[in-house]
Amino acid sequence: MAEQDLKFYQTGTFVVGNRLLDPDQRSVQAETGRSNSLTSGHRACQGCGEALGARYVLDAAMRATAGNLLAVNSTGCLEVFSTPYPESSWQLPWLHSLFGNGPAVAAGVAAALKAKGRDDIRVLGQAGDGGTVDIGFGCLSGMFERNDDVLFVCYDNQGYMNTGVQRSGATPPAARTATTKVLGPEPGNVFGQGKWVPAIAMAHEIPYVATATVADLRDLEAKVARAMEFRGARYLHVFVPCPLGWGADSALTIRLARLAHESGVFPVFEAEAGEVTSVSAIRRQVPVEDYLRPQRRYAHLFGDPGRPDIVARLQALADRNIARYGLMGED
Repeated sequence: MAEQDLKFYQTGTFVVGNRLLDPDQRSVQAETGRSNSLTSGHRACQGCGEALGARYVLDAAMRATAGNLLAVNSTGCLEVFSTPYPESSWQLPWLHSLFGNGPAVAAGVAAALKAKGRDDIRVLGQAGDGGTVDIGFGCLSGMFERNDDVLFVCYDNQGYMNTGVQRSGATPPAARTATTKVLGPEPGNVFGQGKWVPAIAMAHEIPYVATATVADLRDLEAKVARAMEFRGARYLHVFVPCPLGWGADSALTIRLARLAHESGVFPVFEAEAGEVTSVSAIRRQVPVEDYLRPQRRYAHLFGDPGRPDIVARLQALADRNIARYGLMGED
């Protein structure tokens, strides 16, 4: 009997079931020949949602482009834990930009490739929410306005985690950070500040905008592949829990991402040319409290006597998301 070389991989959600499918129906992460764009040896924290998100996105993009992909990475957690000089965990052409100019650098790379007639090589820019929502926002808006041929991905962990868990423009209301109020009538981040960049990207009416979470691997991979079918500016906003910054158990990363979707805290949808084209419907809505309680950044809402009034306000925001995007479906 001829020997068969078998390899076993720890590859994430749904893999065991994928091995029972035809190869063309398996997820990218289930493929033994996947690119491993972000390979072992990096220094991410245990349970890091950003590391999962980046691996899922880059591997899917590599498959969609047949390996003809170049990545530009803004300063942030992802850059720091993956490239401590002189080491690197990246297995594709990869450029490091400053904190605030990642979209501009990615646009410049795309322009240079166009000038050289290399339309076969695609460009992907990536950053955390700090480099996307705040410091790099002007460059990102410019990239959208020019419709540069770049897929820009934001890995949203809702704070400046690399530099000590400071508040960002993506930090949700009532969440504690190192730079928000600890005491007072409204502890944590204030209501009504920050920005929802997917809606801003849609306002630019760029070809493709989508949101996703690391809890739904199939959905995330499909959206990366869909984005690569377009030319021009595209934006993908990925929800990536941070156990360290959120004060959550490292084993709960995927569960928290799933609860964010099922509670309505984080709406998951696709849009083309400024119009929503599809949503990931919530199968069974869960209370926002189920999402908040496992995170120490919300512990002040559940002490003695607790803040049920603030929890109710957060529930109202989630309900508004559900209504705005039609997340409960026709039923």
